Amino acid sequence: MTQDEKAASFQALHAGEAFVIPNPWDAGSARVLAALGFKALATTSSGFAFTLGRLDGRVTLDEVVEHAATLDRATELPLSVDLENGYGAEPDSAAHAITRIAGVGAVGGSIEDWDADGGIYELHHAVERIAAAAEAARGLRFPFTLTARAENHLRGNPDLDDTIARLQAFDAAGADVLYAPGLSSAAEIRTVCEAVAKPVNVLARPGLSLAEIVEAGARRVSVGGSLTWVATKAMADAATAIRDGGDFSALAARLPLAEWLAG
Repeated sequence: MTQDEKAASFQALHAGEAFVIPNPWDAGSARVLAALGFKALATTSSGFAFTLGRLDGRVTLDEVVEHAATLDRATELPLSVDLENGYGAEPDSAAHAITRIAGVGAVGGSIEDWDADGGIYELHHAVERIAAAAEAARGLRFPFTLTARAENHLRGNPDLDDTIARLQAFDAAGADVLYAPGLSSAAEIRTVCEAVAKPVNVLARPGLSLAEIVEAGARRVSVGGSLTWVATKAMADAATAIRDGGDFSALAARLPLAEWLAG
């Protein structure tokens, strides 16, 4: 599909039934997820950082742009990119990040209201950043889907009222999708979804089923870096068994690579 077609497809997904948007960490995992029938993909900042041997938050915009281009080429699916805080505290940084990833094929991206140096941004500043990102998105030739993230619940400030106020302000500033990662219960998800008008993305949790999350009002469900850690744990467990007991039984795993990577 062309970028315009991917953008329209991604936009339409948000107007239909709730859907899962999984998070690949490299081209191979993207191809597998596409082969398994998912309709769109989103990058994971932590998973991508891991592929470079780094912790989350320690990659550059140039590296993320190259990663987004690789994932976009890997499949025909719409791609949304985790842009962290836009790789700079100022509104212009958020706008620039949107323009850069759109230039390599992405049709969506997320901007959050936190960085390691500044913590959670003051609301007015956070809104200015989303407004700048939205203006950049609207200046593109296709309908770019902007996700605005309120990071309270991941950053030691589980204030639901403040989170809702931020999401409402991000909606008014032009965000297309609203996201508060770290909501811990269906009740919290429902409270957020009932308080805002735009589609809400929810970060999946092991203790909540997709049915429970959707019933609470979510339109989109992502998994963040979790699939990366599932894969890495399987590798580490197998390697530990080899190291400690000379047990190679895990190496019997066989995968339908020819099917997954066909085309």
